[in-house]
Amino acid sequence: MSISLSQNQEIQQFANLELLAKQVVEGFITGLHQSPFHGFSVEFAEHRAYNNGESVRNVDWKLMARTDKLFVKQFEEETNLRCFLVLDTSSSMNFPEKNLSKLEFAVYAAASLMYLFKKQRDAFGLCLFSDQVNFISPAKSTSAHLFYLFAQLEKILHDKRSMRSTGIAEVLHQLAGQVHKRSLIIIFSDMLENAMDEQKSADLFASLQHLKHAKHEVVIFNITDHQKELEFNFENRPYHFVDLESGEEMKVHPNEIREGYRSALNNYRHSLELKCVQYHIDLVDANLHQGYDQVLKAYLIKRNKMA
Repeated sequence: MSISLSQNQEIQQFANLELLAKQVVEGFITGLHQSPFHGFSVEFAEHRAYNNGESVRNVDWKLMARTDKLFVKQFEEETNLRCFLVLDTSSSMNFPEKNLSKLEFAVYAAASLMYLFKKQRDAFGLCLFSDQVNFISPAKSTSAHLFYLFAQLEKILHDKRSMRSTGIAEVLHQLAGQVHKRSLIIIFSDMLENAMDEQKSADLFASLQHLKHAKHEVVIFNITDHQKELEFNFENRPYHFVDLESGEEMKVHPNEIREGYRSALNNYRHSLELKCVQYHIDLVDANLHQGYDQVLKAYLIKRNKMA
């Protein structure tokens, strides 16, 4: 299934994120020969009757006391991955206002990954942030936890506040110290707060290094509208631009600033790419127009092949 911008109204008909996530994940998970994520432990699955002569090591003595019958605990292999999905909910993520926004892309992608983690019995948590951590959950693998986090994601889809700024570096520093070591941290953000400010870029790179120093694995889904935000592809006429986070307004002709804008943004993105390579961070260029399901599928298949 491929979900394009023109299908966003159809997506909105899914009142329950579970249905959407299931449809997306079931569409490609069968092609993966193993989990794209690693680590194993065991988890209790069910009881079975005890067979004479076998080891009594896994006999459930408490159950015997209640039933006067011997039953053996059966266990099954379980991935013991601990993952935190970290979503940027600042106002810049509401772009574009028509069709699929960056925030909606992030929510649907995160919901799909949660469904995948639950299916694989991995523990997953959720962090929502703007200029601070607005919500954070523990990492669990239960169905109740999945539905609880789906409800949190649905809330932010209906709470698209304006003038909500970003503070990703401070948030990542907080997570590095708060989240259990050796977790998988998956970040969904446009990463644009730092593009034109060298000090903010340096702060961001330091926060990413902090995550890696704390032994976390980090994946960044860098969500952008390639046509508008990267190429600055606007018609040859005056425009009135408004900063969604600060409210700052600017009247400008795109042709007058396009070259300088592209140059500054490309320099920042190149620096981000280099730092991610240096820190062994997966940086996924998530083009809004590709559709979140296709971006997810490409990344998981790539990761699966590298396993």
